[in-house]
Amino acid sequence: MTSLQYTIFSFHELSPALLYAYLQLRSEVFVVEQNCVYQDLDGQDQHALHVLVRENEHLIACARILPKDTNYPEISIGRVIVAQAHRGLNVGHALMEYCIDQIETIYGKQEIVLSAQAHLQEFYKKHNFAAVGAIYLEDGIPHIKMKRI
Repeated sequence: MTSLQYTIFSFHELSPALLYAYLQLRSEVFVVEQNCVYQDLDGQDQHALHVLVRENEHLIACARILPKDTNYPEISIGRVIVAQAHRGLNVGHALMEYCIDQIETIYGKQEIVLSAQAHLQEFYKKHNFAAVGAIYLEDGIPHIKMKRI
């Protein structure tokens, strides 16, 4: 694997080409691959910080960080994606570490929450997230709220 470039942007800092690639990757994974018809464009992107991982200028992973009181009272991480061709290469773990580091740099150390697909609990546990409550359906897919303190 070549060198990966990690960047963070506000919504308004995303160029049209980068925004297109970002939304295309989200649609590719969350809508097409997971065969889930849902409204990805939820009105929250304008408030988020967007973490993008590129390899040779090709977008291969992304996530968004939502400030407190957007989806949850706490800061949250969502829309975590690694393109299928790059899974199993620890890109997702590096992406989560980068997101957590950015949150702590920008907002200070604090609780972080996320809504994890239930089958990914072990992945998030490696980043000190713990399940909170019971599994629930979100867009027809089992999820669980997880919190990192």
